[in-house]
Amino acid sequence: MSTPAYILSRLAQSVFALFCIVTITFFLIRLAPGGPFSEDRVIPPHLVAKMEAYYGLDKPLPVQYLKYMGNFVQGDLGPSLGNKGHTVNEVIAQSWPVSATIGLVGLLIALAIGIPVGVFAAARPNSKTDYTLMAVATLGICLPTFVIGPLLAATLGLKLDWFDVFGWENSSAWVLASLTLGLYYAAYIARLTRGSMLDQLSQDYVRTARAKGVSPNATLFKHAFRGGITPVVSYLGPALAGLIGGSFVVESIFGLPGLGQHFIKAATNRDYTLILGTVTVFASLILLMNFIVDVVQTWLDPRRKLGA
Repeated sequence: MSTPAYILSRLAQSVFALFCIVTITFFLIRLAPGGPFSEDRVIPPHLVAKMEAYYGLDKPLPVQYLKYMGNFVQGDLGPSLGNKGHTVNEVIAQSWPVSATIGLVGLLIALAIGIPVGVFAAARPNSKTDYTLMAVATLGICLPTFVIGPLLAATLGLKLDWFDVFGWENSSAWVLASLTLGLYYAAYIARLTRGSMLDQLSQDYVRTARAKGVSPNATLFKHAFRGGITPVVSYLGPALAGLIGGSFVVESIFGLPGLGQHFIKAATNRDYTLILGTVTVFASLILLMNFIVDVVQTWLDPRRKLGA
């Protein structure tokens, strides 16, 4: 399969996957008990009927689905049922920069810490340095973000007063939020990099390079690193999904007005359109990341067949 055909094939698969995710989410949230107008206070039935008619919720479910998909294809995610006077597009546009900043900076921190630590440990296998670094990485994996976040807030925020611990406007709390996510996934990346690099360093071509007198650093970075980094690239897709999911908790800890907060409120308030909108944004980002990962993997590993 040629490269353009492979790219088109992967794009078609991503579009189909997004269609399936939106469709399944649409029908699942309608099967949940309650509705967007089921509140603690009693609303007269005639007012509920008027509100449902206004938002088109009185029509049969297949009609609602076809109407939503028609608007969705045009980029219109509809009005937010829980944010009166605002559309889903407006809510996402306001909160998306917060989640994107936290997630992307967190991913950069994870890569900047995890890859060097993994390579450094693999270059000294079964040494005290290796054991120490991997023990710290294992501890990082065992500590969830809702534990790391308050610890960082208490030490770097309250005790040392280096960063703010709450808010977004004119606040540095996003640094602690990104660091919370980055440290957690840096532990995974460090262990993954170490294992992959050890596997590459045991290959015949690396032993041949050493026998020819290639320096240890050149052997490590010029020969083994390219193959050793491939599993890390594969992990970036799931890692991004984890960063997005973890941002829900982190945003709550540090009081950041990100998309995760709106998603939680939408689920609580049965805001159908906002739930669909946030799921669509997250799914699109993850599918895009997986697509990029597949292309980069093919470039990094010549043995990988296009379309395999």
